[in-house]
Amino acid sequence: MVMEVSQVADQRYEIAHLKLVPKRHVGRMVAAAVVLALLAGLVRAFAMGQIEWNYVAEFLFAPAILQGLYNTLIMTFAAMALGIILGVLIAIMRISGNPVLSSIAVGYVWVFRGAPALLQLLLWFNLALIFPTIGIPGLFEFRTVDVMTPFVAAMLGLGISQGAYTSEVVRSGLLSVDSGQYEAARTIGMTQMKMLRRIVLPQAMRVMVPPIGNEVIGMVKLTSLASVIQYSEILHNAQIIYFANTRVLELLLVASFWYLVVVSVLSIGQHYIERYFGRGAKSIRATI
Repeated sequence: MVMEVSQVADQRYEIAHLKLVPKRHVGRMVAAAVVLALLAGLVRAFAMGQIEWNYVAEFLFAPAILQGLYNTLIMTFAAMALGIILGVLIAIMRISGNPVLSSIAVGYVWVFRGAPALLQLLLWFNLALIFPTIGIPGLFEFRTVDVMTPFVAAMLGLGISQGAYTSEVVRSGLLSVDSGQYEAARTIGMTQMKMLRRIVLPQAMRVMVPPIGNEVIGMVKLTSLASVIQYSEILHNAQIIYFANTRVLELLLVASFWYLVVVSVLSIGQHYIERYFGRGAKSIRATI
């Protein structure tokens, strides 16, 4: 017994004096070196290329650029608001037991997901070629060319198109809620709308917020398509400036800078919103 205790003590003494050597990750170091080399080459190319950085600094806060940034933000939130409203409505119609409503929802998603966003913008902007006037004959009528301004056409084109994608996100969120929640709400006498507002949607938000947040960020960049129909967003205004002074790359870098700023701010906001709605969920982190 004494010999066994002595042997255990000797083994512990030997282990205590062993030196721990961290594992060498040669692949990681090589990959990091390659990435740093590529980044250094990219920075050198921009620094030594034919870019007049003083023009970038000059137009970074130009009134036309800032006005374009403001219009971009307005269009982003207007189109997303329309898209979310339509998305929630179409998703509820899609999962309803009414075959007429469900068929309309399926047709809406099929049409507006199938047509490119740019095509929809052009169709709305040229709607006057099909309907010269809009209104109720005999009561009130407006010329379509006066109503369908670049802002309205862009908002309708982007918002209605976005509604088709958002409806699928909302539908997946609603279907992620356990059926027992629906049954429990019906048991206590809740109406369909009250059940959705008080029971289903708060639980479905955890599933819906991440993709909808990504769609908001995508919409910021998608508004650049509105420059085709002369909507004064940031890219359109940058194009007007570089058509005049021929500083194409400089103005494109200015527009890129502001897109990155807006996307970064929205990404931070998305992070906190996701954390708020995911408070009851167990976070899973993958280790690589």
